[in-house]
Amino acid sequence: MVSVLIPTFNYQITSLVNEIHRQFTESQTPFEIICFEDGSDKHHVNTNLSIEKLPFTSLIISEENVGRVKARQALCDAATYKWLLFLDADVLPKQNTFISNYLTLIKKNHDAIYGGFAYDKTPPLKAYRLRWKYGIKNEEVPASIRNKKPYQVIISANFLIKKEVFSAIIYAINYNTYGLDSFIGAQLKEHKINVFHIDNEVVHLGIEKSDTFLKKKEQASDVLLKLIHEKKISSHENSLLSFYIILKRYKINYLFSYLFKIFHKPIKKNLLSKSPSIPLLQFYRISYMCYIDLNPAN
Repeated sequence: MVSVLIPTFNYQITSLVNEIHRQFTESQTPFEIICFEDGSDKHHVNTNLSIEKLPFTSLIISEENVGRVKARQALCDAATYKWLLFLDADVLPKQNTFISNYLTLIKKNHDAIYGGFAYDKTPPLKAYRLRWKYGIKNEEVPASIRNKKPYQVIISANFLIKKEVFSAIIYAINYNTYGLDSFIGAQLKEHKINVFHIDNEVVHLGIEKSDTFLKKKEQASDVLLKLIHEKKISSHENSLLSFYIILKRYKINYLFSYLFKIFHKPIKKNLLSKSPSIPLLQFYRISYMCYIDLNPAN
């Protein structure tokens, strides 16, 4: 009934797979678990190969890193069942009823179900503080709030979706980089996919260093700009993108571009500090978009 699909790159997935396998076995629901090693090193591949000892569990090994989109395309193609449960490698279910919570909704009139994200409340080391604070502020959102704008908080680390729906969306993506959740959300809205959010979180364990996360946010902004220029987003609920469009319409983007040029270094210093400001991060992102759009060669 459900194909659990887990892409991974240099991350040990044995704990996650064992827990998901245990919960599915207890539910007595037909399932399979397929993991995709996306160019991982030999150490992680050899460690993760142990999951194939579990029934209905397999590991696809790619010697080269094909990226987030192609890895998910390959997993989708390999899946047997009608429903796909996508999980990132660096998460663990928050509840022992994680699988049963999803299974109770399969017979409802939903095409995609998003479970949500959670974070440990103990602050991490300074080098990881930005990703942690951003996650708590922007990703750890109750389902009651997410359902008010169902296409806004779309996180690909934990969701259940019909295979036919996911296939139509994933093959419409030509980019193979970080930051495509916004595009997926726009595609879901444009095609009027019935999206439902529940409080069935996974805990995000693999928090990135602040400088790595900031670069990924810049990449995500680059992707948004490309999608806008290529007119591939016509309907969305992305607040950052909506704000950018307003700034550009009234030509305030020139001011924000100038502010980025003048202040991006001290802002970046704050974002990489022990006490990063999330509102300042949002300003950095929008001003970065304005600057890159007006200075494409830089």
